[in-house]
Amino acid sequence: MPSREYPSSPLVGVGVLVRNGGKVLLVKRRFEPDKGLWALPGGLVKLGEKVRDAAVREIEEETGIKIRIKRLIDVVDKIVLDDSGSVKYHFVIVDFEGEPIDGELRADPEVEDARWVEVDELSKMPLSETTRDLLARAGVLRDEGLKS
Repeated sequence: MPSREYPSSPLVGVGVLVRNGGKVLLVKRRFEPDKGLWALPGGLVKLGEKVRDAAVREIEEETGIKIRIKRLIDVVDKIVLDDSGSVKYHFVIVDFEGEPIDGELRADPEVEDARWVEVDELSKMPLSETTRDLLARAGVLRDEGLKS
């Protein structure tokens, strides 16, 4: 697997907005970037893997929830520079919306926690910037007043 820090080229990742009634599936990140913040579940695409398959796999691995992909929401860049201006992280993230079809919620050791969060509670949570932006673009919540 290529290094996540100081990569020689961008890494392709996936994220999935999974809703269950008035709740959204989130994970608390265990590792950088965005360690300790809440985010949509997701991860890196493996060589030879289709992005939709990667999205389904990552959500089940991180949360125990099996999903069906409904639609593509957006493709976004996550670029983090270090203090000297060098690119420390560069991800191209393909974000989907999915729906739960089976499984029991649990947090994989790769994440600190996984939970269903009421939409009206999202503004009180420390969300990653990319998650906050995606939730706003998807119409789940308004931009203003969100913590990052």
